[in-house]
Amino acid sequence: MATAPAAQHTSALTGRTVVVIGGSAGIGLETARLARAEGAEVILTGRDPQRLERAAAELGTPRSAAFDATDPAALERFFQELPGPVDHVMITAGRPYYGLLADMDVEQARRSFDEHMWLPINVARLAVGRVRPGGTLIFMGGTGARRPRPGLTIAAMGTAALPAMTANLALELAPIRVNLIAAGFVDTPLSAQLLGADLDERRDQLRDTLPIRRVVGPADVAALAVHIMTNTALTGATYDIDGGQQLLPG
Repeated sequence: MATAPAAQHTSALTGRTVVVIGGSAGIGLETARLARAEGAEVILTGRDPQRLERAAAELGTPRSAAFDATDPAALERFFQELPGPVDHVMITAGRPYYGLLADMDVEQARRSFDEHMWLPINVARLAVGRVRPGGTLIFMGGTGARRPRPGLTIAAMGTAALPAMTANLALELAPIRVNLIAAGFVDTPLSAQLLGADLDERRDQLRDTLPIRRVVGPADVAALAVHIMTNTALTGATYDIDGGQQLLPG
């Protein structure tokens, strides 16, 4: 008796185009890797040309652009030069700023604010007419600054503002979907830079205390990002991913 051929799996990202702004390392690179595995065409951007070139070569994607995404003119030029409409744009560029008011580096604090607030707004402006209806903008935020502590003033501004901005943009840009991923500690090269010699101690602490009994990694966030891209009922929402970190006593 003849056996029917097995049905081939077709991902919801097959034939779609995903732009990852800040896609040369960490969460951005892992999301690009998963999107590629799910059949998407990926366009990477990053500030460091050499690191971006390595990431593009690793993924086998021919399209990448090295520029500073907080430069409005460079960002607009990138969107204008896209070869055609895209389906999903994810922003993972930027780093948090931590520091007491008395010791604040104003330039670094301003740059962090630009990366976490003005960059999403500028991307939202440029997405109109370039992101297909039903496509997605995905922003990255955090959960750590929800509990007030000295040194978190700048980080807390973005933590508080991004969910409200996301919800409003979801209405204004509809039918483009807009969502926010709010992450706790994620074991990325950026986390290693920020913590330095304290990285292993932080990992051990999280393994011992988080309800999931492991450290959240870039692949966890990438899986959530791809789900948001492919589930067309999701918009205007903030999705926490912290392994239960917020459930722990302060």
